[in-house]
Amino acid sequence: MTDKRKWLGEERRSKILSLLQETSSPLTGGALADKLNVSRQVVVQDISLLKARNIPITATSQGYVLTEEKGNTLPYSRLVPCKHSPERTEEELHLLVDHGIMVKDVKIKHPVYGDISSPIMVSNRKEVKQFLTRIKETGASFLLELTEGIHFHTLEAKSEEDLDEALAALNEAGILLEEN
Repeated sequence: MTDKRKWLGEERRSKILSLLQETSSPLTGGALADKLNVSRQVVVQDISLLKARNIPITATSQGYVLTEEKGNTLPYSRLVPCKHSPERTEEELHLLVDHGIMVKDVKIKHPVYGDISSPIMVSNRKEVKQFLTRIKETGASFLLELTEGIHFHTLEAKSEEDLDEALAALNEAGILLEEN
């Protein structure tokens, strides 16, 4: 039976935090809104208030996740420069996740706004598909479209070898940005 009570203010924000702590999967704003009997916009505002209190909540393409202090990260990390067209995004992400890589984010260096970064948080083909479906459904542009395809990813892996192999695959595919 669904709880139809309307959660208010601080109690609602505590419940959001509790729901995020209870799951390892991302929760969408819509799913949280349904559970709390409020609008998605109320959830978005509550998430903003929680983040303002330094609660480590990350908005991903799959929904909101509570990020642990270093506990969730894989031991090896690199910032990798890439360049390709939007049509090759799926290929790029598949190459990475197929090598056991977690693609944490995408970053660009915009000529006016400076550094822009957004979490991606994909580590398998299912998450890649969800990410690309969300882009398509919303009509959103890829950040790389603002910089002629040049962008960076923070990649995490269980070993340096996994990172090296993934970078070799990107290089072979012509996606890894060569330094001049």
